[in-house]
Amino acid sequence: MSAGAGEGGAAATDILEGPYLELLREAREGGSERRDRTGVGTRAVFGRLLRFDLTRGFPAVTTKKLQFRSVVAELLWFLSGESNVRRLHEEGVHIWDPWADDRGELGPVYGVQWRRWPDGRGGTVDQIAALLEGLRRAPESRRHLVSAWNVADLPRMALAPCHVLFQFHVAEERLFCTVYQRSADLFLGVPFNIASYALLTHLVAAEVGLGVGELVWTGGDCHVYLNHFEAVDHQLARAPYPAPRLRLHRRGPDLFATRSEDVALVGYRHHPALPAPIAV
Repeated sequence: MSAGAGEGGAAATDILEGPYLELLREAREGGSERRDRTGVGTRAVFGRLLRFDLTRGFPAVTTKKLQFRSVVAELLWFLSGESNVRRLHEEGVHIWDPWADDRGELGPVYGVQWRRWPDGRGGTVDQIAALLEGLRRAPESRRHLVSAWNVADLPRMALAPCHVLFQFHVAEERLFCTVYQRSADLFLGVPFNIASYALLTHLVAAEVGLGVGELVWTGGDCHVYLNHFEAVDHQLARAPYPAPRLRLHRRGPDLFATRSEDVALVGYRHHPALPAPIAV
């Protein structure tokens, strides 16, 4: 990918951000127009894969400002197993508000499935605890998976999961992650999702005593909303900056005690924010 000059100065390609920008451009310029659930309409391509070498830096988009504090707060909220936006509000994060009811409830969304998947016998399965145990006990297993796509619970979810499944893999003392995202809002959602799973990989790797390897992101329906075109064009005219680094502070006894202040990006240089309406 060769980003234009203009706002970013000389054209540049960043090893982590470049592939994402190429996919954004492909959907914007060559995708097929489709009607969608929200009524806004999209231009989309189907079945794409991006790879991010986490040893080279943290894949935070730089051609616009990533709200990293929201990424951290949401991931820790998922890991808590909660379904109410109250905890997010305590962090000043309101990204889930459009789907919450008047009590702040969202139903059995991501965190509930990750930490309390119904076992059909009146109990629940803590998928994250099982994942950590499995990584410690049998790192070479091919069963380090967590799913959010619980078919029986979909009708009770305020929003069906977009990133539905992730799998970890251990090789040469490094932790690799692959995530499948069935529905990928390339402008607003995907940079957030990539950062979230990169952070999750770092946190889990630290918990089980491993280094980080690659994050492999696979998108099903990869789309740009029609009312995002102007903002996307601004973003594609910008040259990316070098990727920042992630810094973790281990204060609590385990992964679940991680706090927002324990996570920071170092050297995050970015272009100005590019706001756009969210399709609900």
